[in-house]
Amino acid sequence: MVTHFADKFYEAAAAKGAPVCVGIDPVFSKMPKKLTGGADVPDDDQHAAEVFEKYTVALLEAVAPYTPIVKPQLACFERYHAAGFVAYHNIVQAAQGLGIMVLADGKRGDIGISSDHYANGLLGSPDGADALTVNPYLGMDGVEPFVKLAAAEGKGIFALVRTSNPGSDGIQSHELADGRTVAQMVADEVFRFGRGDKAYIGDCGYSLLGAVVGATKSSDAKDLRERMSEQIFLVPGFGAQGGTADDVRACFNENGTGAIITASRSVIYAYMNGDGSQQDDWKSAIAAGAKDLNEQIAAILK
Repeated sequence: MVTHFADKFYEAAAAKGAPVCVGIDPVFSKMPKKLTGGADVPDDDQHAAEVFEKYTVALLEAVAPYTPIVKPQLACFERYHAAGFVAYHNIVQAAQGLGIMVLADGKRGDIGISSDHYANGLLGSPDGADALTVNPYLGMDGVEPFVKLAAAEGKGIFALVRTSNPGSDGIQSHELADGRTVAQMVADEVFRFGRGDKAYIGDCGYSLLGAVVGATKSSDAKDLRERMSEQIFLVPGFGAQGGTADDVRACFNENGTGAIITASRSVIYAYMNGDGSQQDDWKSAIAAGAKDLNEQIAAILK
């Protein structure tokens, strides 16, 4: 019998002390110069992939004591074609070998058969990621293949509901005829679909279908939390993107559960100085950034 994703996550979060996530969004020009040889652009795809893999494996070792889950951005690796995807695959194995769960940030979404291909490709193999972000805006029939596979294999799915990018307001805040916003309508659908089978709800009370709710959209978080009481919120935008501890409080339920707070740049580029120079001990700087994230979120949950 497989263990439900939400149950696995909360066991891991308890062991690490906080429900946090480190986003892995590598950009070649920001990689440690010790790995790139001082180059700002890669020689070719293979060069970029090798640097990303070396950097990310070292990063994983640095953050392992402080985070139960990491979130690699697939686009950063897919940019470098086959070599990049091999590097991504190796990174998944490295993370899981260190006891870190992996949430693939792919934002996949399509008609049913295509979603089935995406789900099996990214989650279905024995060594696939533990969770995946999806785009529900084609309808819940496009989400269903992801959720069914996740239920069978103990994986998690996070549907985009209220994102933190500035342009999101033009669509997600649009008011419908019934008075709800588009984001509220999607939230209601995610809640309904996330409890559509008893296997979708873990012993912890949360569904394997979670929701992405940006940290910079704190004004919407309270309402969305009430609408999606059984969803774990994946909350990007903490730290460098402007999200604060006050912003993310409303994403949690009253018992201090229900959200995974994600930081990327403030952790993975913690070795970058304000003038663009880099600290020599980049791995220790990353570890300190992850520790700070962990402690900040643990503090607001006390």
